[in-house]
Amino acid sequence: MHRRLHQSHAAGVSLLELLIVIALIALVAGMVLPTFGNGVPTSELKAAARQLAAGLRIARSEAVSQKREAFLTLDIEGRRFKVDRDPREYSLPPRVGLKLFTAQNDIVNEKTGAIRFFPDGGSNGGRITVAAGERKYEVDVDWLTGRVAILD
Repeated sequence: MHRRLHQSHAAGVSLLELLIVIALIALVAGMVLPTFGNGVPTSELKAAARQLAAGLRIARSEAVSQKREAFLTLDIEGRRFKVDRDPREYSLPPRVGLKLFTAQNDIVNEKTGAIRFFPDGGSNGGRITVAAGERKYEVDVDWLTGRVAILD
Protein backbone atom coordinates (compact mmCIF):
# COMPACT_ATOMS: atom_id res chain seq x y z
CA MET A 1 0.00 0.00 0.00
CA HIS A 2 2.72 2.40 0.91
CA ARG A 3 4.58 1.66 -2.32
CA ARG A 4 1.61 2.44 -4.60
CA LEU A 5 1.06 5.83 -2.93
CA HIS A 6 4.69 6.73 -3.50
CA GLN A 7 4.45 5.97 -7.25
CA SER A 8 1.34 8.14 -7.83
CA HIS A 9 2.93 10.99 -5.85
CA ALA A 10 6.00 10.91 -8.13
CA ALA A 11 3.78 10.98 -11.26
CA GLY A 12 1.88 14.01 -9.88
CA VAL A 13 5.06 15.97 -9.37
CA SER A 14 6.23 15.37 -12.93
CA LEU A 15 2.80 16.43 -14.24
CA LEU A 16 3.00 19.60 -12.15
CA GLU A 17 6.49 20.28 -13.48
CA LEU A 18 5.22 19.80 -17.04
CA LEU A 19 2.38 22.28 -16.46
CA ILE A 20 4.83 24.84 -15.07
CA VAL A 21 7.09 24.47 -18.12
CA ILE A 22 4.12 24.86 -20.50
CA ALA A 23 2.99 27.97 -18.60
CA LEU A 24 6.48 29.47 -18.85
CA ILE A 25 6.66 28.78 -22.59
CA ALA A 26 3.27 30.45 -23.09
CA LEU A 27 4.40 33.47 -21.04
CA VAL A 28 7.62 33.89 -23.03
CA ALA A 29 5.79 33.44 -26.36
CA GLY A 30 3.24 36.07 -25.30
CA MET A 31 6.03 38.59 -24.75
CA VAL A 32 8.18 37.75 -27.78
CA LEU A 33 5.62 37.22 -30.58
CA PRO A 34 4.21 40.80 -30.61
CA THR A 35 7.75 42.04 -31.20
CA PHE A 36 7.98 40.06 -34.44
CA GLY A 37 4.37 40.14 -35.63
CA ASN A 38 3.76 41.19 -39.25
CA GLY A 39 7.48 41.03 -39.97
CA VAL A 40 8.19 44.51 -38.53
CA PRO A 41 10.03 44.61 -35.21
CA THR A 42 8.70 47.10 -32.67
CA SER A 43 12.13 48.75 -32.54
CA GLU A 44 11.96 49.43 -36.31
CA LEU A 45 8.47 50.90 -35.95
CA LYS A 46 9.53 53.18 -33.11
CA ALA A 47 12.69 54.22 -34.99
CA ALA A 48 10.53 55.30 -37.95
CA ALA A 49 8.35 57.40 -35.63
CA ARG A 50 11.44 58.99 -34.05
CA GLN A 51 12.91 59.73 -37.49
CA LEU A 52 9.70 61.52 -38.53
CA ALA A 53 9.56 63.44 -35.24
CA ALA A 54 13.16 64.59 -35.73
CA GLY A 55 12.35 65.76 -39.27
CA LEU A 56 9.33 67.70 -38.01
CA ARG A 57 11.42 69.35 -35.30
CA ILE A 58 14.04 70.36 -37.89
CA ALA A 59 11.31 71.90 -40.08
CA ARG A 60 9.96 73.85 -37.08
CA SER A 61 13.44 75.02 -36.15
CA GLU A 62 14.07 76.23 -39.72
CA ALA A 63 10.78 78.14 -39.76
CA VAL A 64 11.63 79.96 -36.53
CA SER A 65 15.33 80.62 -37.23
CA GLN A 66 14.84 81.73 -40.85
CA LYS A 67 11.58 83.58 -40.15
CA ARG A 68 9.67 81.89 -42.99
CA GLU A 69 7.29 78.99 -43.48
CA ALA A 70 8.91 75.54 -43.59
CA PHE A 71 7.48 72.14 -44.49
CA LEU A 72 7.99 68.44 -43.93
CA THR A 73 6.68 66.74 -47.08
CA LEU A 74 5.69 63.09 -46.72
CA ASP A 75 5.47 60.63 -49.62
CA ILE A 76 3.20 57.94 -48.17
CA GLU A 77 3.50 55.47 -51.04
CA GLY A 78 7.28 55.87 -51.41
CA ARG A 79 7.70 55.81 -47.62
CA ARG A 80 10.04 58.77 -47.54
CA PHE A 81 10.03 62.38 -46.40
CA LYS A 82 11.85 65.61 -47.12
CA VAL A 83 12.44 68.60 -44.88
CA ASP A 84 11.78 71.88 -46.71
CA ARG A 85 14.83 73.13 -48.69
CA ASP A 86 17.12 70.25 -47.68
CA PRO A 87 17.77 68.30 -50.92
CA ARG A 88 18.04 64.96 -49.07
CA GLU A 89 15.13 62.54 -48.86
CA TYR A 90 14.87 60.30 -45.81
CA SER A 91 13.64 56.74 -46.32
CA LEU A 92 11.42 54.88 -43.90
CA PRO A 93 11.23 51.06 -43.52
CA PRO A 94 9.39 49.50 -46.49
CA ARG A 95 7.01 47.34 -44.41
CA VAL A 96 5.74 50.21 -42.25
CA GLY A 97 2.28 51.65 -42.96
CA LEU A 98 1.86 55.43 -42.97
CA LYS A 99 -1.17 57.72 -42.65
CA LEU A 100 -1.11 61.51 -42.78
CA PHE A 101 -3.71 63.80 -41.25
CA THR A 102 -3.05 67.46 -42.09
CA ALA A 103 -4.73 70.63 -43.33
CA GLN A 104 -6.63 70.24 -46.60
CA ASN A 105 -4.54 72.88 -48.41
CA ASP A 106 -1.31 70.96 -47.58
CA ILE A 107 -2.48 67.71 -49.17
CA VAL A 108 -0.88 67.47 -52.62
CA ASN A 109 -2.66 64.25 -53.62
CA GLU A 110 -3.68 60.89 -52.06
CA LYS A 111 -0.05 59.86 -51.69
CA THR A 112 1.70 63.11 -50.74
CA GLY A 113 1.10 65.79 -48.16
CA ALA A 114 2.92 68.20 -45.87
CA ILE A 115 2.91 69.60 -42.38
CA ARG A 116 3.63 73.34 -42.38
CA PHE A 117 5.40 75.35 -39.68
CA PHE A 118 5.16 79.13 -39.31
CA PRO A 119 7.84 81.67 -38.29
CA ASP A 120 6.28 82.04 -34.82
CA GLY A 121 6.79 78.29 -34.16
CA GLY A 122 3.15 77.38 -34.69
CA SER A 123 1.93 74.91 -37.26
CA ASN A 124 -1.05 73.89 -39.34
CA GLY A 125 -1.07 70.87 -37.00
CA GLY A 126 -1.40 67.29 -37.99
CA ARG A 127 -0.58 63.70 -37.24
CA ILE A 128 1.48 61.02 -38.95
CA THR A 129 0.58 57.46 -37.95
CA VAL A 130 3.31 54.84 -38.29
CA ALA A 131 1.80 51.33 -38.06
CA ALA A 132 2.40 47.63 -38.52
CA GLY A 133 -0.66 45.47 -37.90
CA GLU A 134 -2.21 46.40 -34.54
CA ARG A 135 0.90 48.24 -33.32
CA LYS A 136 1.21 51.94 -34.07
CA TYR A 137 2.87 55.18 -33.05
CA GLU A 138 1.37 58.57 -33.74
CA VAL A 139 3.64 61.54 -34.35
CA ASP A 140 1.47 64.47 -33.33
CA VAL A 141 2.07 68.16 -34.14
CA ASP A 142 0.24 70.73 -32.01
CA TRP A 143 -1.17 73.48 -34.22
CA LEU A 144 -0.74 76.29 -31.68
CA THR A 145 2.79 75.65 -30.39
CA GLY A 146 4.21 73.41 -33.13
CA ARG A 147 5.29 70.95 -30.43
CA VAL A 148 6.04 67.46 -31.77
CA ALA A 149 5.19 64.41 -29.63
CA ILE A 150 5.19 60.66 -30.19
CA LEU A 151 2.08 58.93 -28.84
CA ASP A 152 1.75 55.14 -28.59
